[in-house]
Amino acid sequence: MPEEPLRVLFAAPECAPLVKTGGLGDVCASLPVALRRLGVDVRLMLPAYPGFKGVLQARREGMPLPALGGFPAAQVVRAMLPGGLPAFLVDCPALYERPGGPYQDEHGRDWDDNPIRFALLARAAALVATSPPDWRAQLVHCNDWQTALAPAYLAFGATPRPATVITVHNLAFQGIFPPPVLARLGLPPESFSIDGVEFHGQVSFLKAGLQYADAITTVSPSYAREIRQAPLGFGLEGLLQRRSAVLSGILNGIDVELWNPATDPLIERRYDAANLHRKTDNKAALQACTGLAREPAVPLIGVVSRLTQQKGLDFLLEAAAGLLRLPAQLVVLGTGEAQLEYAFRELARAHPRQVSVTLAFDEPLAHRIEAGADLFAMPSRFEPCGMNQMYSQRYGTIPVVRATGGLADSVIDCTPTTLANGSASGFLFETASAPALLAAIERALAVYREPALWQRLQRQAMARDFGWDASARAYAALYARIAS
Repeated sequence: MPEEPLRVLFAAPECAPLVKTGGLGDVCASLPVALRRLGVDVRLMLPAYPGFKGVLQARREGMPLPALGGFPAAQVVRAMLPGGLPAFLVDCPALYERPGGPYQDEHGRDWDDNPIRFALLARAAALVATSPPDWRAQLVHCNDWQTALAPAYLAFGATPRPATVITVHNLAFQGIFPPPVLARLGLPPESFSIDGVEFHGQVSFLKAGLQYADAITTVSPSYAREIRQAPLGFGLEGLLQRRSAVLSGILNGIDVELWNPATDPLIERRYDAANLHRKTDNKAALQACTGLAREPAVPLIGVVSRLTQQKGLDFLLEAAAGLLRLPAQLVVLGTGEAQLEYAFRELARAHPRQVSVTLAFDEPLAHRIEAGADLFAMPSRFEPCGMNQMYSQRYGTIPVVRATGGLADSVIDCTPTTLANGSASGFLFETASAPALLAAIERALAVYREPALWQRLQRQAMARDFGWDASARAYAALYARIAS
């Protein structure tokens, strides 16, 4: 008899393309697909946001969730997501059908009832994993604070219970709420302790997952090491040190079909490593659509990012005068902190032929920047994984990144040795500062001015494999170990 596939419930707060606010949505769309290719029976658990209504199956198949404590009545409904991913959706219009995004209203303010909205998602995951007679999960894989209560619900629930994994995509976001919320969550009072969900007198959803899950993963090996120490442990480094035996990092992959310059329908001219001369047409098109001067020989630096301190974009602003004197051009796409948005807007206003800033979410422009830029800057203070540095290498757009987290794990610094042996793929710098960023860009431009060396570096970067297969195999092996 062939062995039955491992049954995994993958709980998440978003999933591209239906709901996406960042890289988490991409991961939750791509990793389960890769796992299913390996034979793992993965099914998603998500809130039934309005964007999911078109994929809901008959409500008569739903599992009722009676009102309890602070939770309104809801039901879990089966669905089939794009790409053939089977899912369970928590259908609760009172919590999930509202204007704005999954976490904030249309004015960018957090929903006051977010603890109830996402505790219900975690509670539903725990119930679905243990209740249905036709499909009982052997493992629940939770993602970030929004689903991190599921291991706690399972720990205080009936046995037998499935194994649990919590993946930390960004430890800076922990889901911390005032103590009175505990009474509304359906967890016992004894859970509010230093060995439970209590964190400096507050309720921490993420700490619950880190405390009660059987295994903890992060989205890169370096980040798994960094969060065991301050400051990147954000107060949880002691717990993570104690649980280091079950903590590991698995580098995220990317969708190599969506991000492929040879087939990308959103760029001016498709190309591959054998036709790098076509990339110049994408540079010209990017300069034209952003209002930059048509300067084929001037290096063009791209940025697609949230405009936040975490991303180190204040370093880029501080280095801007030096970059423009090189000379270089800069194209920035993203939204974020008001003071950074203002500063970048003013920089573009002062240098309209050298700097373009688009304060928006624009997927087509993101693809055009990856295809048209020469360099891609990611000067992050910390970066759990990052994806744009992988997209950039795939497009022969050389990343200049700080050596932290997933950036350090996915970019190989260009030196005479690594360029000669075929491994170099970008430029790294250690110190979180504007001078260090500028020095790394100047180091990159020394190679850029040697066309034969630059094309060698581009081809080496484009040859790297960032698909999900290796990551999925690592997760499947982890599942097998802890679910046995």
